Amino acid sequence: MSERIVGLLVGREDTFPRPFLETVERKGAAHGIRAEMALLGGGILDDPPRYSVIVDRISHEVPYYRAHLKGEALKGTVVVNDPFWWEADEKYFECVLARRLGVAVPKTVVLPNKSYIGDISERSLRNLRYPLDWDAIVAHVGLPAILKPNTGGGWKDVFRVDSKEELLWAYDQTGSAAFGYRPKTMILQEFIKWDDYVRCICIGRTHVYPMRYDPTAPFHERYVVERPIAGELRDRAIRDATTLVEALGYDMDTVEFAVRDGTLYAIDFLNPAPDFDNFSIKDDAFAWVLDRMSDLVIAYALGTAQPPWRAEHRWWRYVR
Repeated sequence: MSERIVGLLVGREDTFPRPFLETVERKGAAHGIRAEMALLGGGILDDPPRYSVIVDRISHEVPYYRAHLKGEALKGTVVVNDPFWWEADEKYFECVLARRLGVAVPKTVVLPNKSYIGDISERSLRNLRYPLDWDAIVAHVGLPAILKPNTGGGWKDVFRVDSKEELLWAYDQTGSAAFGYRPKTMILQEFIKWDDYVRCICIGRTHVYPMRYDPTAPFHERYVVERPIAGELRDRAIRDATTLVEALGYDMDTVEFAVRDGTLYAIDFLNPAPDFDNFSIKDDAFAWVLDRMSDLVIAYALGTAQPPWRAEHRWWRYVR
């Protein structure tokens, strides 16, 4: 029996890696499947792939990993999530897509960067409308509103603005040194004053675990497990979350919905390295994640399932 290895790439998370690797090894032992923390470095063009599957939870913060993972994907490794699409995916695009799929989203405007790297001059921006019509933008989105990066997550660099003056101040901050060496493209969204809030953990594009969620609470208290989602709200959350992850092709993701007057508004669904720590998602959801994620990677390692991108990327048809 040939050995198949599942590799895990992680950042600072502590509670998910060991139980996940142990679960994969326990379930996959009869099939010759091992699991380990992946080690990547100095990738050589013609080296055969070590891993049948790599679960990627950190390449959004470590660019080298993304470059290496693309090469491994071309050599036959299944990467969860697709490193090609994840790099291209952005929140404004996702909002446009959601509307086309019939999923409600807040009114959204994508904004030009406040500032640019040094090599960008006025001549580079000749196609850019300037100045922006801030009055028209505010009138469309309404106030209060949320200003947040077009890519990224973890509620980083997110501003709630209650006036045009606050919006302009927050927008100016996105071009400052506080945003690091590369200014970010931002989107402005209608603030949904929600009656309820649901966050769905999504695995394998078919398994969805909806939980009540409070984004205003301290991080470790945001999942409200004592009031489970049930009935029609649960059914609609599962339906809309499945629609989104199926269209995006994400095998692990979280989808957030703000509920207002009975309508579920998709707020954040670009989370391809979702929170899996047991102290935040709590014990029942953590056990569910371990079970579904281990089944997914074992099926990929055995070849009994194929990732969606294998049939979708143009280059794949020429090399297999």
